Amino acid sequence: MAVKKKLKVLTIFLIIILTIILIGLITWNVLEKPVDAKDNTPIEVVIPSGAGASRIATILEEKNLIRNADFFKIYIKVTKPQSLKATTYKLRKNMSLKQIIKALEKGNSYNPDEVNITIREGLNMREIANIISTHTSNTYYEVIEKSNDEAYIRTLINKYWFITDDILNDKIYYKLEGYLYPNTYTLANEDVDVEYIFNKMLNEMAKHLATYEDYDYTNMSIHERLTLASMVEKESSVSTDRSKMASVFVNRLKKNMNLGSDVTAKYANKIDDKRALTAAEFQLKSPYNTRLQDGSMNGKLPIGPICTISKNSIDAAFNPDKTEYIYFISNIETQETFFYEDYASFLNKKEELASVNKGY
Repeated sequence: MAVKKKLKVLTIFLIIILTIILIGLITWNVLEKPVDAKDNTPIEVVIPSGAGASRIATILEEKNLIRNADFFKIYIKVTKPQSLKATTYKLRKNMSLKQIIKALEKGNSYNPDEVNITIREGLNMREIANIISTHTSNTYYEVIEKSNDEAYIRTLINKYWFITDDILNDKIYYKLEGYLYPNTYTLANEDVDVEYIFNKMLNEMAKHLATYEDYDYTNMSIHERLTLASMVEKESSVSTDRSKMASVFVNRLKKNMNLGSDVTAKYANKIDDKRALTAAEFQLKSPYNTRLQDGSMNGKLPIGPICTISKNSIDAAFNPDKTEYIYFISNIETQETFFYEDYASFLNKKEELASVNKGY
């Protein structure tokens, strides 16, 4: 009887121990999990210099980033992480305790003064200048001036293979038009200068043009390819149409026709709104205007690019489809573009879309 009684006591004791361990493991698992697995909102957390585990635990608990400050201190003693670095962090409630501690071990380069600017595809230099002046301390005129600063431009010609003397032409409105790659850029603060911003954008363009550094430029220079790409960018909002769009312009160049592009006429007139051009504006004498009917622009591209260019448009300009198309027209409302080999078919579609396109 005594043996059975001892076994019973031992069994109860083991069950109690296992229960405690199980509860401990469950508690550990729960307290280690994110406070809110669905909330990825960045929360700024400042860990001051000299803060120990207790102070850090309090800061994180006050920010509702951990479930329990005491457990955080126990977790630190058990896991023995490397020193937790004093700096400013952006943490989230969907981070586990392990992820938060790993972030604190690593430290970071988070800068509360950072500024993000987004330059979209199809923007011209005036629009870029407006964006930069809105989000940084640089003025609109400083941006425009830097884009035409010849001394600066010459340093870029020496630095980047794709920037050539072609952009030094005095008739070009903005020498870096079309060379600044559209993207979202993170700046150290609002006081960075224009040159710093331009260099970031040019470095990004260099990455996207790397594929074409050894391309055969016998028939069309890199400047001309980018000019073609900018026309494709402005004429088509549908990426799948762009290689066909490029083929139309290439075919027209081969036939010594003018390119007949409305977007070049708008650029020539420095018009940024969406209104239809007047007859006089369409015939503005300009090396940008491919709508001219006097023959001066037959078989010619504009003198330079007219906007920022996406990788898709760059690829289309370097690899246009093999077609016989020499006409296209788009439905302004649906963005659908129609391509034609003969003028009669193009004219029929133009008449069909007259009420929709309102002059275009």
